[in-house]
Parts: sequence; structure tokens; C-alpha cells
Amino acid sequence: MPVRAPHSPADFAAYYQLRYQVLRQPWQQPPGSERADDDDAPTTMHALYTTPEGHVAGVARQHPSGPRQIQVRYMAVDPAFQGQGIGRQLLAYLEAGARQQGYTECILHARQEAVPFYERLGYHVVAPSHLLFGSIQHFLMRKEL
Repeated sequence: MPVRAPHSPADFAAYYQLRYQVLRQPWQQPPGSERADDDDAPTTMHALYTTPEGHVAGVARQHPSGPRQIQVRYMAVDPAFQGQGIGRQLLAYLEAGARQQGYTECILHARQEAVPFYERLGYHVVAPSHLLFGSIQHFLMRKEL
């Protein structure tokens, strides 16, 4: 399966590089802004999609956000690989891991252009949430697992 947890320092370097390139660099955010304080927490689960040639094409992570709830964050797919089902596979991997740990609900804050993607996978909009970098509208979305 091309989705797995990153393990080695090289895995994590490629993981964070893609997170930065897709989610921060286009908005002139500084390197390091792609990292979160809880990335190293034992309850945080990371997902890495690698092509057969070894290219890291997608990343995502989840963490607990309530007693039975997880939150997906930092979903990023290399633009050259978008539309090939990588995001769907990353999300399925994280959701399966959450179910195995007894979680019953997943939430996330989707960028406006990503809302239809998540809706196709069973999520629904709860409410508008934050405005990232003053210009990127996000929506709180939820799915029963």
C-alpha cells in the first residue's frame, strides 16, 4: 500500500517539505510554519503517500480532538499528482486508524476549494470557520466514522 506512517528522518524531511510547499509557501509563509507543536505527540498519527518511484506525493495527519473524535489536519497532495485519488487514500488510512483506536467521529477545517472533495467522501459542512492568512476561507466539516 502506498500510504504508510513516515518512520525515518528522510521520510519526515520529505513529509514536512511537501506540507510546506503545498500549504505554506504559496502564501509566502516562513519555513517552519508547516509544523505544529503536537506533531511529535504519541497520539498524533501521520500518513505519507509514496509513489512506486519513491516520490512523496501526499501527506496528512490526525490527532484526538475529543473523547471519541479525531481531527484531520495538514492534508497536502503534490499538485502534479492531484486528481489521482491520493487524498482519498490518505483520508481512508487516517479514518481506518481512528476506527481501530475507537474514535467515532472525524472533524476537519477544509479550505473552500476542498469542500466538494470532502463532501464526496461523506463529510458535511457544520459551519464556516477561520480565515487563514486573511484570505483562505475554511469550513468546519464532520463525518461519523
